[in-house]
Amino acid sequence: MAAGFLNVLKPPGMSSHDVVGQIRKIFHTKRVGHAGTWDPVAAGVLPVALGNAARLVEYMSSADKSYRLELLLGFSTDTGDDSGKIIERKVDFPLPQREALRTSLQAFIGAIMQRPPLYSAIKVQGKRAYQLARENRVVALPLRQVMIHDLRLVAFHDSRILLDLDCSKGTYVRSFCRDFGERIKIPATMGFLLRTRVGSFCLHDSFSLEEIACLGEKAILPFETAVSHLPLFEMPEHRIGSFLNGLSTGSLDLGTADDILRIYGRGIFLGIGRYEAARRELYPVKVFREMSD
Repeated sequence: MAAGFLNVLKPPGMSSHDVVGQIRKIFHTKRVGHAGTWDPVAAGVLPVALGNAARLVEYMSSADKSYRLELLLGFSTDTGDDSGKIIERKVDFPLPQREALRTSLQAFIGAIMQRPPLYSAIKVQGKRAYQLARENRVVALPLRQVMIHDLRLVAFHDSRILLDLDCSKGTYVRSFCRDFGERIKIPATMGFLLRTRVGSFCLHDSFSLEEIACLGEKAILPFETAVSHLPLFEMPEHRIGSFLNGLSTGSLDLGTADDILRIYGRGIFLGIGRYEAARRELYPVKVFREMSD
């Protein structure tokens, strides 16, 4: 059975669940997975796991992401994007100068506190926040710390701003648009959103569903593509068999912090390991025996 990852170019208007359904039909398998929930209105990179590679999906959520986004000035909505109900509008306002705009963007780079949008998939009292919002129930979503690695101004015309954003997991682009508007004292919302990167999955290497249907297994990427953002550890030759048989490796000095590592042996991906600094011990977490032959 085919196994590995696909770098899918998700079209706007299609949910991640819809994409998974199409991939199941193309490869005639039920074992297909993806990491995280993504707005149907957005387009771009969606890594999808086939077969045994689905065991690595949980580690993809920690990968950094990149977006190209359109920020619209002059109104804000209840959903945080231009598909929602307008809750504030400002008609006559001076547009910020380009340099002032860049300065305001710089204030968001680094570790920031962000409140997720009301229309999000976060669970509150056992329900998704967007379900509560649709029931007109007021919920207080807690602030969370996220990391903005970089923000680049691509274009600025009238009340439309085009940006490139590099960020950590858990970052809500709609919340950034809202918060940026508050900073410059002009209501703002998100227009289109294109995800250009998830870890090592990049837009220029992605395939549409139609292309994947034509390419078939030629479009499948190796297992380790999904975990290239994790630190690498090359297992000593004499411990490779022990790792593959579920045994830990001790007396290691890999730093003072616990960590999740991708494990290689003889240059071949073997699986995922967990390092416990206090014990100086590396424990197998996910082992792929078939990758070691």
